[in-house]
Amino acid sequence: MKKLTRERDIEAYFVKRVKEAGGLSFKFVSPGVRGVPDRIVILKGCVSFVELKAPFQNLRADQQRMHDKLDAAGADTHTLRTKEAVDMYIDYLKRWAE
Repeated sequence: MKKLTRERDIEAYFVKRVKEAGGLSFKFVSPGVRGVPDRIVILKGCVSFVELKAPFQNLRADQQRMHDKLDAAGADTHTLRTKEAVDMYIDYLKRWAE
């Protein structure tokens, strides 16, 4: 039987990959504000907000509203659900920094 990937496994992999790439990944907590993304990432001048989910898990309504607000304000936001998506995100950050 295949083991299901959990959100915490994706997040642990994400933190490891960001560190390996030379970036910083901070847990984002904003008391009194619902739906903020899980992580703020800084790598070579790029700052982005990342929500990590298990595969096939969707954003809650409050998370979607916050993503929409951040996008409207010009922020770089991402929702990642797999280790492959994490790897593609790291490649994106590296290309952005070139």
